Amino acid sequence: MSHTLGIRQAQKQKTRQALLDAALGLLEEQSLSSLGLREVTRAVGVAPTAFYRHFRSTADLGVALVEEALGSLHPMIEDTVAAAGDEERITRAVDLIRHHVQAHPAHVRFVARERHGGVQPVREAISEQLARFASEVKVALAEGPESRGWSDDDLMMLASLYVDQMLAAASAFLETLDAPEEERARVARVTSRQMRLISIGRRNWMG
Repeated sequence: MSHTLGIRQAQKQKTRQALLDAALGLLEEQSLSSLGLREVTRAVGVAPTAFYRHFRSTADLGVALVEEALGSLHPMIEDTVAAAGDEERITRAVDLIRHHVQAHPAHVRFVARERHGGVQPVREAISEQLARFASEVKVALAEGPESRGWSDDDLMMLASLYVDQMLAAASAFLETLDAPEEERARVARVTSRQMRLISIGRRNWMG
């Protein structure tokens, strides 16, 4: 019996992932607010009723895509911001963004579009994930001697600046996917300089 349940659970997970993958592909050409569940189930080859065994709505599916797109980044962000010194931290952050965009362009494009899109639960899910990133960066920044005497509000403001810059960098790298390698190198240099500017401001911030 347990073996049968295991097979059923594996099949259910496989179908769920297929729905997520199909939706992500369809969202390359449209926004989530215009996506119909029948489009998704047709792409997977299952009945429309099967959709509701996995998601309550297309908004619910969108929230799951946000988790898939951003959830796995948290351990990598924590490793990146734990680096010793601003220069190493910046170098590792830019490399992380660059490689993540190259490996998962559809996910990055989805987040960039839906961050300010028309589906409220998805906007909120993205905001929550970004707030988590900012909190993780804040914890790392608070450990540096440069942050001695900083208030929690100012540290969160600084962390949010870094996260916003990483988002801007992801969008910039997206635009270079089909461009020559030197264009991606240029984006990496510009992003590094922008983060260094934030770092300089950090060392000279008077509160």
